[in-house]
Amino acid sequence: MMEFVHDLLFASDALILALIGGALMVFAGFASWMDRRRSKERPIDQLERVGWVPWTSVFVLSAIMGMGLLTLSLPVVLGN
Repeated sequence: MMEFVHDLLFASDALILALIGGALMVFAGFASWMDRRRSKERPIDQLERVGWVPWTSVFVLSAIMGMGLLTLSLPVVLGN
């Protein structure tokens, strides 16, 4: 565990960008799952319980930022 913390502490900027981009892509997957869950059909008495989070916008923004960060870090990460 301490070796992982040491490697993360002294990681290059490209590796940190890749880790943040990967985390954003995981979050985009979660947002996509929540959007699909909300758009499923539900009983008529629960139609007013839609929710307040715009999951589609959250998915699009996090996916664009995650792919952008992964793209920026790709040459350095693949070079190692």
